[in-house]
Amino acid sequence: MTIQTYKRNTAFASLDAYDFLAKADSFIEVTEWYNGEGFDAMLSTQSGEQRMSFSWGEYKALRELCKHLFGDDEED
Repeated sequence: MTIQTYKRNTAFASLDAYDFLAKADSFIEVTEWYNGEGFDAMLSTQSGEQRMSFSWGEYKALRELCKHLFGDDEED
């Protein structure tokens, strides 16, 4: 068995910069999959942790549905 070591691209942000309801220690972290085919998103809030994984196709579908429901205003 061959063991590989690698680093993955990750972005991290405090949620209180985006959500007035968020507490100071709440955060979101997005990590690209090693194979480049999607990403994992983790939210840590006062009510607990949530983890979600999306392929790029799933993310595209989610983004289109949000645009349909909420409009295309990216300046929010």
